[in-house]
Amino acid sequence: MKEISIKPEVYSFDTFAAFAESFDLKETDLILTNEYIYKPYIEKLNLPCGCIYQEQYGMGEPSDTMAQAIVDEANKGSYDRVVAIGGGTIIDIAKILVLQCDNGIDALYDSMPNLVKKRELVIIPTTCGTGSEVTNIAIMNRTRLGTKQGLVSPVMYADYAILIPEFLNSLPYKVFATSSIDALIHAVESYLSPNATPTTEMFSRLAMEQILAGYCRIAENGQGARFDNNAVYLRASNYAGIAFSIAGCAAVHAMSYAFGGKYHVAHGESNYQFFTDVLYKYQEKQPKGKIQDLETYLAEVITRYGSAAEIEGKNGFEMLDSLLAIILPRKSMSTYGAVQEDIEPFAQSTIDNQQRLLKNNYVTLTKEDIAEIYQNRL
Repeated sequence: MKEISIKPEVYSFDTFAAFAESFDLKETDLILTNEYIYKPYIEKLNLPCGCIYQEQYGMGEPSDTMAQAIVDEANKGSYDRVVAIGGGTIIDIAKILVLQCDNGIDALYDSMPNLVKKRELVIIPTTCGTGSEVTNIAIMNRTRLGTKQGLVSPVMYADYAILIPEFLNSLPYKVFATSSIDALIHAVESYLSPNATPTTEMFSRLAMEQILAGYCRIAENGQGARFDNNAVYLRASNYAGIAFSIAGCAAVHAMSYAFGGKYHVAHGESNYQFFTDVLYKYQEKQPKGKIQDLETYLAEVITRYGSAAEIEGKNGFEMLDSLLAIILPRKSMSTYGAVQEDIEPFAQSTIDNQQRLLKNNYVTLTKEDIAEIYQNRL
């Protein structure tokens, strides 16, 4: 059994300028980022690199059409290395950008075992949630299929993952909240996965503790308390990414794709929609075992760092729900536009298109179980 595998070399720098000097960025490097990141952090360095702003090719979550347009633009230059600086959208597209892609994005999905890497990849996450800097998967909204799907290959690992906490200073609070909740979900799902190993469990538990400890400080001291822990959140996200790169994610992510794809809900926010509902369903179906260990661990961590006056609940999952409601109140699916007629197609799409994730469930969820969770969230 493989215990752990960390493919990229992981570096940390206090500032982007320190990274740029250390990695000797030059004309054959292509920076993929957003203008709102480039202007305050990168422009002043007058780097000779090429640069593509993702938002000029589409907004929101990554889609096959957005990725194809960026691939076409990048292929106009001669670049040996892609430096991806951003959140999940930037990172997922960058993983496509380093592949040989002569026949379009759909062809990549059709030939996953035979994908070829033609450029080196450096990933610098600017949120504290994706963990994607240490994984070999990119999630695209496949517009012809009407759902999000993962593209996976060993050649899609980054060569270098770079942690720079200064980028989190300008992160809007809601993006911080949804991205760090996403990291927490990565940690929880990988911990419960049947593919978890003692080593991945160590990373999962450490990520859970660091994120929840930070949330308890926010609950007590306000949203500004997050800035004191930028480096901690960034590392926690990285730890969770290491864990799920081996153990995998499961039903929470699987259920988020049909809903998020149709209503253009950001990845972390879409995952949050189903997080604790899936845990309660697992508990209902198989209350003994690892789900019980998880519930006990969450209660211990939240009790250790939190204030009983702020965080209520009879058990670990209820306490988690209470704490998350302080960090970011959760909205119903109908708030985003979902209707009763979505329930059956969403459940069927999850069963049909997300077996890669569903195989990592703590216990098997039937289509009826999945439809019930969607119904509860409507």
